[in-house]
Amino acid sequence: MRRIKIILIFFIVAVFTGCSNDDNETSFFYELVTVQDASVPEQFNRGEIYTITVSYFRTSNCHSFAGFDYNILDNERTISVISLVVNQGNCEELDMTDPIEVSFEFLVGEEDSYIFKFWQGKDENGDNQFLVKEVPVL
Repeated sequence: MRRIKIILIFFIVAVFTGCSNDDNETSFFYELVTVQDASVPEQFNRGEIYTITVSYFRTSNCHSFAGFDYNILDNERTISVISLVVNQGNCEELDMTDPIEVSFEFLVGEEDSYIFKFWQGKDENGDNQFLVKEVPVL
């Protein structure tokens, strides 16, 4: 009987020690960040390259810019900001008064106009919301 109790106690200690979250490992993940505003030219010229600037808020000191999610469908471009979140357990919320600006280069092709849809999150029904800007091509 005593041997069973010792094995049972050892088993319980091993389970709780194995499930402990004291391993200080850093975890990370990616998340979409809502676009606050976007700066696009009033018009494009075919074959030229333009810089498009997007602003967003960094919500914590664990968030950093990781790139863009960029989808193409005909003359429509859907753009989202991707943030890398490195969680070390000590994230602090940041004051969201000064937006971060990031940009990408856009090469104008043969379309007559381009429609840019910048992701601004989801509404109360879970539908995606976009800041839409159309730019004619001369």
